[in-house]
Amino acid sequence: MSRRRFWIATVLAAASALLGLLTLVWQTWIEGASGLEPDGGSGELEWLIVAGCAVASLAFSGLARREWVRMRTVGVAR
Repeated sequence: MSRRRFWIATVLAAASALLGLLTLVWQTWIEGASGLEPDGGSGELEWLIVAGCAVASLAFSGLARREWVRMRTVGVAR
């Protein structure tokens, strides 16, 4: 179960980091994907997404590290 939690946290950390980077590079992807402008073109939503993704990526990375340390302590990681 620890390996599964480690890999889930790792994939979620990578996905949130990738989404945050995508939003930094291509700030109009929401408008391009949906055709809507939820923030009226001000860019506020994009910055909130970047900040949220950064927080999520750090949190998931911390969870993955905790599982990795737990697996090493028990002797499961190789």
